[in-house]
Amino acid sequence: MKLFVRSLIILGVFTMVTSMVPQKITRVVFFGDSITEAGAKPGGYITKIGEALQAKGLTNLYDLVGAGIGGNKVTDLYLRLNDDVVSKNPDVVFIWIGVNDVWHKTLTGTGTDADKFEKFYTAIILRLQAKNCKVILCTPASIGEKIDFTNQQDGDLNRYSQIIRDLSKNLKCGLIDFREIFHVYNLKNNPGNKPSGSLTVDGVHLNPEGNQLVADKMLEVMLAK
Repeated sequence: MKLFVRSLIILGVFTMVTSMVPQKITRVVFFGDSITEAGAKPGGYITKIGEALQAKGLTNLYDLVGAGIGGNKVTDLYLRLNDDVVSKNPDVVFIWIGVNDVWHKTLTGTGTDADKFEKFYTAIILRLQAKNCKVILCTPASIGEKIDFTNQQDGDLNRYSQIIRDLSKNLKCGLIDFREIFHVYNLKNNPGNKPSGSLTVDGVHLNPEGNQLVADKMLEVMLAK
C-alpha cells in the first residue's frame, strides 16, 4: 500500500514538473514575393494556416512570420535574407519565389536568367541550412491558368520549377510542387481553359480557393512528423 501511495506521489510530482516546462515554439517564416505578402493579410494563406492551427488547438506551438514583398525576385530575397529571415531565428522557412524572375522578362525586361536564378537560390538555401533551418522549397504555380500549356510563360515556368525540384533533391530540402499541384487542380476544375479565375484572380495572385489550397498543402508539411 505504501509503495502504491509513493508511486502516486512520484507520478503527481512528475506530471506537475513536466507541465511547468515551456513547450517549444516553432517559428515558421514564409519568404517570397507579392503572393506571400498577400498571404499574411485577411483571407491569405498564412492567415488561413493560423486559423487552422487555432482550430486544432496548436496556436501556442507555432509562430508564423510573413516575409513577402511585392515584385521580389530571387536576388531580392538574397539581399534581404539576413534582415528579414535569419535575424528572426526561424525553425522552418518556406521559400516561394520564381514568378517575377520569369514574368518580368517579358513584363519589364528585368527578369532573372536561369543560371543566375539557380546560383542565388542555392546561396539562400545554404545560408539557411547553416543556421539549422528546415527549408521547404515551393515551385512557382502559374502565370496564367490555361491547362494546355499555351500561357506565354509556361516554358520558362516549367524550366525554373525543374531547377527548384533539382535543388530540393540535391540539397535535401522539402518540396511543395505548386506548379504541378495547380496544373492538376485546373485539369479538373478549369474545363473552359480560362486564363484565370480557378485558383487566381489574374493568373498569378491567389483567389480564396487558391489561398485555401496553398494553406492546406503548407499546413500538411508543417505538421508532418
